[in-house]
Amino acid sequence: MLKQIEGSLGVAEAVALCRPGVVCAYPISPQTHIVENVGKFVKNGTLKDCDFLNVESEFSAMSVAIGSSVGGARTYTATASQGLLFMTEGIYSASGLGLPIVMTVASRAIGGPINIWNDHSDSLSQRDSGWLQLFCESNQDAVDTHIMAFKIAEKVGLPVMVCMDGFVLTHAFERLDIPEQETVDKFLGEYQPKEYLTPKEPVSIGAMVGPEAFTEVRFLQQRKMAKALKVIEEVTQEYRALTGSKSGGILECYNCENADLKIIIMGSTVGTAKDEIDRLKAEGINVGIISLKSFRPFPYEKVAEAIGDTKQVICLERAFSFGARGIICPEVKRAMEGKNCDIKTVVAGLGGRPIFGTTINGIVKDALAGKFTEEFTWFDIDADVLNGYTKKAEGVTFPKGPLGQSVLEDSVKG
Repeated sequence: MLKQIEGSLGVAEAVALCRPGVVCAYPISPQTHIVENVGKFVKNGTLKDCDFLNVESEFSAMSVAIGSSVGGARTYTATASQGLLFMTEGIYSASGLGLPIVMTVASRAIGGPINIWNDHSDSLSQRDSGWLQLFCESNQDAVDTHIMAFKIAEKVGLPVMVCMDGFVLTHAFERLDIPEQETVDKFLGEYQPKEYLTPKEPVSIGAMVGPEAFTEVRFLQQRKMAKALKVIEEVTQEYRALTGSKSGGILECYNCENADLKIIIMGSTVGTAKDEIDRLKAEGINVGIISLKSFRPFPYEKVAEAIGDTKQVICLERAFSFGARGIICPEVKRAMEGKNCDIKTVVAGLGGRPIFGTTINGIVKDALAGKFTEEFTWFDIDADVLNGYTKKAEGVTFPKGPLGQSVLEDSVKG
């Protein structure tokens, strides 16, 4: 059914269609509207047989999610930014116990300083937590991916983060195609937990594991991650065949055939990039977009296939690793080991700084002109803001325009 609604409401309707048995909620912007709307559905009877639990913190939300999942209930929660960090201990426990929890991460910058706007520093901080991480390009993608996430989580036996850009998607109103309840019921089926606590068959879940078996536990967890790539593809194909949707999957290529340059992007920036790439194509500039949907597990073979023989790749990243460099770029380099391909990171859009079509245009033209001479470049630095501090405090002045890593390092040495 087509509806002109807010992205958060669309996600809330999608979650309700999946008939979760427990939803644990603690508000933190920009995910609050999602759990608020799910709560309304429980109260007005739209979502039946669901316990909606208001908890006192994000740590409590994940603790309740773990308990309800262990108890055999289909479980959902949502968070963002500092809330995600407050959950971290429980996040690792949920994946280590193999619990098929689905959680929305309405991606938002991590403070300090406090910033409530979008980038990917929160979700990517949990990249080693053992959760699947699926990134959404649009609100339609978010609606469909949440429904698929429950089936993926339950088939693989691992929890799933559905990462959608805070405010950019969560608070945007657009036309969404919301599936009918009968369609989702047919797709998901009745929830049948594989491992759960029951007095009929007493077991321990979460007991201590010593050195004699801990490595094997981690091996099996990694094995599930390896299996997940195939499951994501299978579930996506099943959902698309049932609904006619084009959402989900591991990655999507746009205008990649015979492209001179390919840009790898996650999240809502993909839409902006596609529009600008269409304009550049009219100028005779052929650039491809690889929309990376699954960051964990990372699809090394699919990424290598998507890049193909292209000699130049830019990873447009909305987060980075302090004291190191990019986060996506090292994974892409692993995928392309032994191949002649120049792969670089360009950081832009931190803390909600908008990435416009002109931003994409500038990145493309600078890349094709050979101006990105270093592996890591800060593209949208405001030199006036930067120099307002460094010139007075340190006597250091930075030039306008993109700044490579060597400029930063030289300024420290100097």
